[in-house]
Amino acid sequence: MNALLLYCRAGFEKECAAEIMANAAELGVHGYVKAAEGSAWVLFQAQSSDEIELLTTHLPFYKQIFARQWIRVAPLLENLPEGDRLSAVRELVAELAPRYSDVWVETPDTDAAKTRLGFCRRFTKPLTAALEKKRQLVPGSPAPRLHVCFVADDAAFVGVMEAENSSPWFMGIPRVRVGKDAPSRSAGKLAEALMVMVPEDRANELKPGMRAVDLGAAPGGWSWVLAQRGIRVTAVDNGPMAATAMATEMIEHVRSDGFSYRPHHPVNWLVCDMVESPSRIAQLVAEWIARGHARHAIFNLKLPMKKRLDEVRRCEAIIEARLEREDIAYTIEIKQLYHDREEVTVCLMRDKQNR
Repeated sequence: MNALLLYCRAGFEKECAAEIMANAAELGVHGYVKAAEGSAWVLFQAQSSDEIELLTTHLPFYKQIFARQWIRVAPLLENLPEGDRLSAVRELVAELAPRYSDVWVETPDTDAAKTRLGFCRRFTKPLTAALEKKRQLVPGSPAPRLHVCFVADDAAFVGVMEAENSSPWFMGIPRVRVGKDAPSRSAGKLAEALMVMVPEDRANELKPGMRAVDLGAAPGGWSWVLAQRGIRVTAVDNGPMAATAMATEMIEHVRSDGFSYRPHHPVNWLVCDMVESPSRIAQLVAEWIARGHARHAIFNLKLPMKKRLDEVRRCEAIIEARLEREDIAYTIEIKQLYHDREEVTVCLMRDKQNR
C-alpha cells in the first residue's frame, strides 16, 4: 500500500493535494498526487508502503485542514464486473491485513457519487459476512479499519486505517444534529466545531454558566448553539436577532460593530462568523486573546477563490506572531468542516498553564 487516499470537499482537491504534499515533504516523503476537480478525493502516491506508513504514523490527522479522511490503499481495482464485484475485493482484502476492527464501504461526497450509497450499504453485508466466516473481523480490537471506497460503479480503492489517527466518522462526515429551532443554517457549523475540535480533555472549558461573545451574531445561529449548552452569550451585531435565539433568554443583544466592541469583563469564549477578509478576522481574534478579553475562540475564515491554502497559512502566522509577543502558549486547530463551504473553521485555545 504505497498510496494514501484522502477525502475532501468537492472543489477543494487542489488544496487537499497541496497540503499533503507539503506535510509529506516535511517528513522527507516525496511523491505525486492525482486529483480531479470536483471528485472529492485525492490520491498521494509515494515510492513505498513504508513511506505511507511513516506519514500516517507521524503526521497527526487532526492537523490536516482539508482532508476529511485518509486511508492507506492498494492500487485501484478497475473494471469490476457488475455481477460480481465482491470476489475481487474479497481477494484483495485477504491480503492487506490478518484482521480488521470494522468494515466501511464508502463513496466520495459528490452528488453523483452519493447515488452509490445504497449499493455500498448492500455491499457491506456480504463483505462483512465473508470476513466473519474467516474470523478476520474483530470489533473493538486494535486492528485497523477496512475501507472500500467506490470511486466509480466499477472501480474501488481498498485500504486500511487505524482508528487512533483518522476520522472516526463514516466518509469522514460527523453526524451533527441541530434542532429545528436553529435561527440559521450556520448553527450547524458551530455545533460541528464544538463536537469535532474541542478535545475531550478540554471539555470542562465548555460548560453551563460560562460566558461568550458572538461577533457579527445576527440572526443568532452561533449564539443559539452556545445558549443550548447553558452558556450566556453577548451577541454583537447591528442587525436583528431571530426570535428563536432571543427566546432562549441566555442571549443579550448588543447593537454594535463587531470590530470595535470589547467586553467589560473577560469571557470564556469568543466566536465569530463574520463575512470579512480572513486576515482581518485573524488579527481581530488574536488581539482578543492577546489582551485577555477571551480565553478561547472559534471562528471562521472566508477563503478567497485562489491560493486558499496560502491564505490560511498567512492567517495562522498572524495569530502566531501576535500571541508570541505576549508569550501565550496555545493550541490551534484549523479544519474545513462538513458544514463549511468556501471557508475553514479555527479553534484557538489557550493552554491550561496560561491561567
